[in-house]
Amino acid sequence: MYAPIQNVDQFERHTKKSYGASAPSDRRAAMLELLQTYSKAPTTQLRNRLVQQNLGLVHKVAHQFARQCYEPYEDLVQVGVIGLIRAIERFDACRGHSFSSFAIPYIRGEMQHYLRDRGATIRVPRRWLELDAQGRKIAQTLSQSKGCTPREQEVATMLAISEEEWRTVRLARRNRVLLSLDAPVNQHEDAACLVEFIPQSSTPSNPSLCDWLQDPTQGFYYTKDDLLRLQHALDCLEASTRDIIRAVFFEDLTQTEAARRLGISPMTVSRRIKKGIQQLWSLLNSHFSND
Repeated sequence: MYAPIQNVDQFERHTKKSYGASAPSDRRAAMLELLQTYSKAPTTQLRNRLVQQNLGLVHKVAHQFARQCYEPYEDLVQVGVIGLIRAIERFDACRGHSFSSFAIPYIRGEMQHYLRDRGATIRVPRRWLELDAQGRKIAQTLSQSKGCTPREQEVATMLAISEEEWRTVRLARRNRVLLSLDAPVNQHEDAACLVEFIPQSSTPSNPSLCDWLQDPTQGFYYTKDDLLRLQHALDCLEASTRDIIRAVFFEDLTQTEAARRLGISPMTVSRRIKKGIQQLWSLLNSHFSND
């Protein structure tokens, strides 16, 4: 069993112990060299060394999940190591990606598989669950009467809560469902997986979507500015693409249900979702870069 890492300081101490006291750039260079060596001539000994040196990533993600689910911390770590090994096996150092940004989605994905299989969910306050159920009924009623998707402000007003709280409730409900990064984007046999659409390359001034996915709890703590950025980005999309994004990601409709509502084919829905996600990432990234 691995001893739990309780805070950031302890995580940093573990990282220093694993990598030594060398400068971050030296550690990254040494890590890439090890990964390149492993990709050319994989051995169990070298793989175990890579696992040990990157175990801090597993502890970091496990600590985040442990605060939001009922599973033992040690079990999450054991499962996370499997994801780390998968990342080590699949990492291509020649593409210039950061290994931590590449590995963390695999670590998180493995933990999500484990939690989903055990029926575990992210903790959501009971009041939010009740508000979500009431809000979805209100949204459905308004949608049927108006013939279009109601604005968030309308639903929030009828619930007697702020628009910001309603958005938080919806985000919490979305995060309650554990999504596998290995899940196919459609039902075709050769369908790509969600992880393939996540940009990997990043710099301090140009973070990748993988960097934003590293904290599985951050969806619960979006600031007002974050929500405004997201709303602005959604408003910049074409109306048809925006309607699909809202239906699938905010109303929890399947792609088939969204296609039926909008009078288009499921293939068109899938294609526009991919396009919309790419546009949102670009828009949000430009906002963060300009801050």
